[in-house]
Amino acid sequence: MTADAVKPYSSLLGEASATTIAFEDDAVQVPAAVIAYGFDLETPMVQSLMRSGELTSLCEKGENEDVGRYRLTFFYKNRRFQLIVNSTGKILQRSVIDFGDRELPAALHKPGI
Repeated sequence: MTADAVKPYSSLLGEASATTIAFEDDAVQVPAAVIAYGFDLETPMVQSLMRSGELTSLCEKGENEDVGRYRLTFFYKNRRFQLIVNSTGKILQRSVIDFGDRELPAALHKPGI
């Protein structure tokens, strides 16, 4: 999964739902501004954090009743940011879990959680 550098937004609250995720040649492209919003980061930081391995991601393709949907999960420090998108890349749902001072449980890095 990659993060595209796009124009930074001061707030993506309204724009994030209208933003689409691109699926190209078995790759998923998520605008860096969307990921930045989920982690309360500056947009330019996203690509460097991904390159360094500090911000990681997981993509799961829906099965059975979830066919046509994808769960995109991003991990950074003690937080998990998750997007549910449809096959056209429209964001259907967003969620963030912040574990505060505790380390992110390893089980949350596994598919299906």
